[in-house]
Amino acid sequence: MSDAPTGGGHGLRRDRPATAPNGYVVGVLLSRVRVEEKLLLEDLERRHVPAKTIDDRELVLAVERRPDLGVDVVLERCIQHSRALYALSVLETWGVPTVNSFEVADVCGNKLLTTMRLIRDGVPTPRTRLAFTPESALAAIEELGYPAVLKPLVGSWGRLISKVNDRDAAETILEHKDVLGTYMHSIFYVQEYVPKPGRDIRAFVVGDETIAAIYRAADHWITNTARGGRATNCPVTPELNELCVRAARAVGGGAVAVDVLEGPEGPLVNEVNYTMEFRNSIDTTGVNIPAKVIDFALEVARRSQQDRA
Repeated sequence: MSDAPTGGGHGLRRDRPATAPNGYVVGVLLSRVRVEEKLLLEDLERRHVPAKTIDDRELVLAVERRPDLGVDVVLERCIQHSRALYALSVLETWGVPTVNSFEVADVCGNKLLTTMRLIRDGVPTPRTRLAFTPESALAAIEELGYPAVLKPLVGSWGRLISKVNDRDAAETILEHKDVLGTYMHSIFYVQEYVPKPGRDIRAFVVGDETIAAIYRAADHWITNTARGGRATNCPVTPELNELCVRAARAVGGGAVAVDVLEGPEGPLVNEVNYTMEFRNSIDTTGVNIPAKVIDFALEVARRSQQDRA
């Protein structure tokens, strides 16, 4: 199905697999084969599309020249944002088509950049404040009102997100962040707390279509399924499709997951995720999400080949 990562510690093989009937070879850039990567590779095998796994733990990129990677498109599935971002930067500079692009990874990997793209394109999003000192961050929190939500600019799975219920909690959390020692923790990203009906929505956008969506319910205010949130099917209405496609386009398009909050005055896009996890959403929605992602990757390869012709 796929080539084991070999070849002088470079994390990939230079030889090209036998060409598939459609003429494309798909590289899968990954950290390890999780459930999602296994499903993607199985779909490629089912279609008889050759795949090359590219292990980011072993990868060495000679940035001054473009080698023949032997692939027509790279599907990025790294666990660490930094590895994904810089690998995509090199691949894109070489002219290798990727899903998703460097732009999408760069924007979606930073909550402020995501928010600014959403605002630029008129996509409704929670009220947000940016501050650079604990004192100004405290003023921002009190302007928004308690409770408020304090988030790191970079992070996933709901880690290091704090619901700030009062001034004492705000002062404690801000002091703690101020002494963590990295510049990212001295940039304070504060959002209003949006009361929600015990759930939020995660929608999956591939290309120009919201292919599926789930409700994520939890007793805790953080509903990520990675932290125990319960998934049920969410119907994709025309309104939800339009909102999520607009959000995906705002960050650069591709195959992304859009998090939506059901606010008192209407839906708000909270975040957009570029290396989406979908293991808990296939049976829940009845949609073959990995197949949709592979369809899109092959279309990217096709368009790239046409552009070079």
